[in-house]
Amino acid sequence: MTAGPITIYVPRDSTALALGADDTAAAIQAEAARRGIALDLVRNGSHGMFWLEPLVEVATNRGRIAYGPVSADDVAALFDAGLAQGAPHALCLGPTQEIPFLRNQERLTFARVGITDPVSLDDYLAHGGYAGLARAIGMAPADIIQEVTDSGLRGRGGAAFPTGIKWKTVLGAQAPQKYVVCNADEGDSGTFSDRMVMEGDPFVLIEGMTIAGLAVGATHGYIYVRSEYPHAIAALDEAIVRARQAGYLGDDVLGSGRAFRLEVRMGAGAYVCGEETALLESLEGKRGIVRAKPPLPALEGLFGQPTVINNVISLATVPIVLAKGAAFYRDYGMGRSRGTLPLQLAGNLKHGGLVEKAFGITLRELLVDYGGGTESGRPLRAVQVGGPLGAYLPESAFDTPIDYEAFAAIGAVLGHGGIVAFDDSVDMARQARYAMEFCALESCGKCTPCRVGSTRGVEVVDKIIANQNRPQQIRLLRDLCDLMLNGSLCAMGGMTPYPVLSALDHFPEDFGAQASKQQAA
Repeated sequence: MTAGPITIYVPRDSTALALGADDTAAAIQAEAARRGIALDLVRNGSHGMFWLEPLVEVATNRGRIAYGPVSADDVAALFDAGLAQGAPHALCLGPTQEIPFLRNQERLTFARVGITDPVSLDDYLAHGGYAGLARAIGMAPADIIQEVTDSGLRGRGGAAFPTGIKWKTVLGAQAPQKYVVCNADEGDSGTFSDRMVMEGDPFVLIEGMTIAGLAVGATHGYIYVRSEYPHAIAALDEAIVRARQAGYLGDDVLGSGRAFRLEVRMGAGAYVCGEETALLESLEGKRGIVRAKPPLPALEGLFGQPTVINNVISLATVPIVLAKGAAFYRDYGMGRSRGTLPLQLAGNLKHGGLVEKAFGITLRELLVDYGGGTESGRPLRAVQVGGPLGAYLPESAFDTPIDYEAFAAIGAVLGHGGIVAFDDSVDMARQARYAMEFCALESCGKCTPCRVGSTRGVEVVDKIIANQNRPQQIRLLRDLCDLMLNGSLCAMGGMTPYPVLSALDHFPEDFGAQASKQQAA
């Protein structure tokens, strides 16, 4: 028998679950019981090192010691080797925070993800939770907004609009009811930071939304979560109940006399509902179709009332800004891109996962130093940054710093921070076709440039691939992209040309020899 219970952490994150974390956790419980070892098993979030999942950690007097990836079949041998004491083993990775992938990050928004039990309010409070709300309650609404504005925080959902300016507009609007809406309809390929926050630290999102409510005078909030995230929805629902019971939500937030109530709503399963006005339509029980702007949602949003709509990462960053001050957050980053951005590495990379870094790190550093190069061992040829509507970037652009303006300067977008890598076996003409096909499938159909343009785009790319009047078809594709870019009602059709044109411009050989001539023309 050990002197006291040992604490072992096994993630409850979706990726870890998909890789067998539940089986690993059950095996650890069974093995500890068989050996008469008192065990405190904590189901934490993931640290974001997905190639090491399921990652098992044991608490020792040297800190947490990590082992991974650990399958259920590995458990008995780990206990034989001294898992309870953090002893050496072939799967031992040493102290978790010393793993290079983690050690070299700047984790601000993700400070607790992977550390705490996501649905334990006591754990959240013990790790600095609700310090931001405690400060905000003693501030005037305009002063809260000024703090957020001074921090330089911009929308992390893709548009990069200054968060404080959006909040100031809602504060100034006169209305009997205002709302805070969190856009958690994370549908971009290669993105998972929203999911990781909701599954791994739901209280930080709840706190951020509560602060937003106090700042703009909103008394009700909704978290619109994509239907494919059942574990995130369950974690949020449980955390909301606990926050309400403890007085952090409800009719009298922490005795302040101000109300903020919060609900989770499951998304409609449509990519276009990630667009803020289509999301509002869906929240109102209608079909998710993009609204014309103006009016802006900040003035006429949910149910026609002034509404703050922010992404998960934007809202989850607010608590640290309020807890530590605007200057603390603003001191990270470069230029007009302040603070940190959670970057998601996916595709053909050895080390897929989440990296939170201050703006300024280069794409190459992310792909090589963190991503470890391609899983296939072949040379990296292209990366798509910013989801399925983001530009494809060639190796010559890999030294671009992660910065909104630097990306705009090369005709690219940072978007939600998703990075999908491709090796030299990729066919970029087929990737361009995929972009058009994706738009055709996901368009809400309201505007002609997007609805019809994407369908014709697939046909044109097919003709290019089949070498049917290729020079003429390439010219037609460029004209079509220009029409979609300038004529579409929202970013769905307006950004589809980004991957198509970038593929044409940077990889003309995949479209036939004439592509380079058309580019020059």
